[in-house]
Amino acid sequence: MNAGAMTLSILVIDDDPLFNDVLCRALLRRGYAASGARTIAEALALAEQMQPQMIVLDLNLADVGGSMSGLTLVAPLKRTCPESSIVVLTGYASIATAVEAIKLGATHYLAKPVDVDTLLAAFSATLPEIGHAGNSPPSAPLSVQRMEWEHIQRILLEHNGNISATARALNMHRRTLQRKLGKRPVKS
Repeated sequence: MNAGAMTLSILVIDDDPLFNDVLCRALLRRGYAASGARTIAEALALAEQMQPQMIVLDLNLADVGGSMSGLTLVAPLKRTCPESSIVVLTGYASIATAVEAIKLGATHYLAKPVDVDTLLAAFSATLPEIGHAGNSPPSAPLSVQRMEWEHIQRILLEHNGNISATARALNMHRRTLQRKLGKRPVKS
């Protein structure tokens, strides 16, 4: 980043205090104005106050009253900060949630763990002043098991989480589908 350029601000929204703090410190060391929010209310208040150019949003947020999808925050964040670029992070990536995040207004969708260079490269597509245009997010082909997992997730989303309807659409026994869904997602 240019020493004479304005300092770009980044809002990190993640309920994991350790990840949030480590990412904010790493961004601060690189010259960005980084602030962290751990709750939805805190995230919306900071977004209003900061008007950040970049927002890092965790897909799964544990907030008061339980867990909710970070996707519900994309639209309010875009209304509050229309010029912001939003990158959604998740530990359980699926094509269905990636498509939904982009439809709602997110700029990019990355699977955790993610390093700062990859994160900044994701933002560089919409914010060329970052200067990481040469570093694009890694693109490795998905394994067959991972493609199956993502296909199941997409069909499940299309059927509003109804396991019986999803099993019929996949021409799969319901118990087989439940067993596959009970497993953790396959790594790429």
